[in-house]
Amino acid sequence: MDYEIKPIKRNETYEWLLKIHYAKRIPSIMFAFGLYNKDGLNGVCVYGMPPCQFNYGSGIFKNYKIDTFELTRLVVKENLGKNVLSFFVSQTLKQMKKPSCIVSFADPNNGHHGYIYQATNWIYTGLTQKGGKDKQWILNNREYHAKTITVDWMKNNKFEYDDNKNMTWNWIKNGGTVEENTLRKFRYLYFLGNRKECKEMKNSLNLPILPYPKGNNERYEINSDIKITEQLSLI
Repeated sequence: MDYEIKPIKRNETYEWLLKIHYAKRIPSIMFAFGLYNKDGLNGVCVYGMPPCQFNYGSGIFKNYKIDTFELTRLVVKENLGKNVLSFFVSQTLKQMKKPSCIVSFADPNNGHHGYIYQATNWIYTGLTQKGGKDKQWILNNREYHAKTITVDWMKNNKFEYDDNKNMTWNWIKNGGTVEENTLRKFRYLYFLGNRKECKEMKNSLNLPILPYPKGNNERYEINSDIKITEQLSLI
């Protein structure tokens, strides 16, 4: 397969994330990778901080601490050929820190079930819980996890805050938006490490291992000068 996967800078992902991915905003970015061939950059894959309830494996494992990252965006050009997408994901995982746990979410609100995770042997652990995770807090084309948005966090970051109003009111007053999801997301995990480390993670898992969900994935018309379509939409 004539493709190479390289680490790239955060700002090299922005055009793909803001102009091409349907969400049109920047997620948490700690690690970013590009899919290259002789024609140049063909796609980006981004990893960031997971939801706060999953930091260091909290909520995922029983009495087991491990670095945890979230695969937050995956965007590639159309018609790259069979298995290129799964090759891209698998090669980025090989370059991530070990040992660690990777979490990601497929969004049925946008017609996705996580088939790329199924093709690359992730563990499916069910649907996200109802609550703050079912809202997307957005400001200046960036999204924030609901657990991040606290009164102290807003005040420490110099937001105007009216203690007589609720969090949503204050967020919108500062120029943000709050989007509601109607369906819970599919949650997938991938363990990185040697055989012993992966076994320890699996034995400490605090979530069920379930059969893969099925359904029809949707595709989207992308309004962009670059002929690209998103293959997988994540938070």
